[in-house]
Amino acid sequence: MKERQPHQDQRYIEALLNNDERLIREIYEQHSQAILRYVHQNNGNEEDARDLFQQGLIAVLRRARQGDFTLTCPFGGYLFIVCKSLWINELEKRKRHRVTSLDDDGYNKEAGEDTFAQAEETLSENQKFERYQQALDSLGEDCRQLIKLPLKGHSLSEVAELMGITYGYARKRRCQCMDKLVTAVQTGAKKESI
Repeated sequence: MKERQPHQDQRYIEALLNNDERLIREIYEQHSQAILRYVHQNNGNEEDARDLFQQGLIAVLRRARQGDFTLTCPFGGYLFIVCKSLWINELEKRKRHRVTSLDDDGYNKEAGEDTFAQAEETLSENQKFERYQQALDSLGEDCRQLIKLPLKGHSLSEVAELMGITYGYARKRRCQCMDKLVTAVQTGAKKESI
């Protein structure tokens, strides 16, 4: 399989990963107005646009943090497609509006096959994360702690001590909680596909 060459805009992905304020400011300056115009043209306001831009950047950052991501298309078109798809999903959730303007501020002109493919990957990963987060939020507080704290670097014995339970019970309960989490994620995925 041929390895994809990084686009020169890979620097924006690196900026997000490294919290490079100068380049992140540049992202806002170059791309936020297009998102604002698109949202305004499609039943949204300035606050919606700001929230959407943040959601788009967070989705891109989550995808980039997976470590196997190389941007092979222009960043602006990629971010625009991610935000546009997120906005369409938001309008569907609200069920009171639909997209009325397809104006893309010229981003589709620079959007090739890679742009759409990478945006789709990012949106798919974002949906997986949201399903996981919703499933985790549906669990009880003890389950959330037993799952989250080890992910933050705490040993299971530390977690047991923090929660005032035995190590053996913590281990058993964590397995039960993980099973509940997996079931909740799978149930959520099945509901979405129906």
